[in-house]
Amino acid sequence: MSRDVISDETWAVIEPLFPRAKARARPPVDRRVVAEAVVWRFRTGAPWRDLPERFGNWNTIYRNFDRWAKAGVWARLLEHVQGAAERRGDVDWVASIDSTIARVHQHGATLPRVKKGARRTNKTSPEPSDHAIGRSRGGLTTKTHLVCDGKGRPLGFALTAGQVADTIMLPTTMEQIRVPTAGRPRSRPHRLRADKGYPSRANRAWLRARDVKTTIPERDDQIAHRRRRPGRPIAFDADDYKGRNVVERCFNRLKQWRGIAMRSDKTARNYHAGLCLAATLLWFSVS
Repeated sequence: MSRDVISDETWAVIEPLFPRAKARARPPVDRRVVAEAVVWRFRTGAPWRDLPERFGNWNTIYRNFDRWAKAGVWARLLEHVQGAAERRGDVDWVASIDSTIARVHQHGATLPRVKKGARRTNKTSPEPSDHAIGRSRGGLTTKTHLVCDGKGRPLGFALTAGQVADTIMLPTTMEQIRVPTAGRPRSRPHRLRADKGYPSRANRAWLRARDVKTTIPERDDQIAHRRRRPGRPIAFDADDYKGRNVVERCFNRLKQWRGIAMRSDKTARNYHAGLCLAATLLWFSVS
């Protein structure tokens, strides 16, 4: 079976979430063909115009992908499979958070950008004025801030320009967790693991107010400051911290898709949609 083919079992789960075709004179496009074409495109990182002929007209595929990205269809796929896993009791609510950057291809950096007042993007916000493209040591980059469950499956993520600091994005990233349940969506893990990019007092207070336990080491400067002004030491479980690498493994799996590892999409919305599709299929492959 080709790697870009969605299995029958997976398709049976996600098919009802795609918009139904409207009655028109011409035959409607096959929803499964569109989904598999999008998988092929993000797996290979190829331009839309280079889609194989077996998928049909490339422009038809792109227009459907873009329209569904605007309608939030790809984000709903991820929420749906998360909700199904939660109903089975399969979600490990000991979460880990981190970020990764993707270089922006020159074809993805052609839209005009407004640097001041740029807004961050997530699955509910409009397109940010900077398109989540910024300049860091790697050049033009987009940063993905992601929180995953204890098995390395994405729970929520947000996009920013590459130079945005991890520490200020913890609340925003955590707010992307909305796993459907029978009642209100679940948004809080039992515990959060994070590295030394996140141990600010504001982040600890934000998590404490929401009754989320933490496994976050202190930075050397924070330890030195506390020694000068003795106080209660921060609790840190070194053995539990060893489990934080699940978020690194999550990034490694997502970046096996070349269209995720290197961004060529002009809009943050469409790059986010590709991430949602990759994350959705990751929930089926990791147990």
